[in-house]
Amino acid sequence: MIIIGIDPGVALVGYGIISTKIHKDKRQDRNEKPKVIDFGCIITHPSSSVGERLEIIHNEVLKLIKKHQPDIMSVEALFFFKNLKTAMPVSQARGVILLAAAKYKVPLLEFTPLQVKMTVAGYGRAEKKQVQEMTKQLLDLSSFDIKEKDRKKDDASDALGVALCAFLKV
Repeated sequence: MIIIGIDPGVALVGYGIISTKIHKDKRQDRNEKPKVIDFGCIITHPSSSVGERLEIIHNEVLKLIKKHQPDIMSVEALFFFKNLKTAMPVSQARGVILLAAAKYKVPLLEFTPLQVKMTVAGYGRAEKKQVQEMTKQLLDLSSFDIKEKDRKKDDASDALGVALCAFLKV
């Protein structure tokens, strides 16, 4: 089973793709460490129009789906925003991400940040660093140099946590 996790945004969209030996219709072995296939960020330029940025996000997510053919897409849900100016654009980005999943008929799971923290770190108020550390411990990252500059962004790590959440919940 292949799971793609997405941490939506407008400037940066984190993505993380993991695979498990267990078929999607079978119960998961909780001792298995899913293997990381790919992770990184889709980056849009601030000088681009909103429409152009959304088109880039949509096209790049389509490319990821086409390349990796995931069995499940796991997306972080919008739960609470202090700033409406950021909530609306992120909602729009989520829309084009969900559209990409629908185009390829990829089943979708959505998790709030609280659900991801509870599932991955075991504590709903876990700090971002705690969740990132648990994500590293629970995934097989042996084929990646995590210090690669373009893969070091928090958004990519968050997306791996979202993918891991789907693995642990399915």
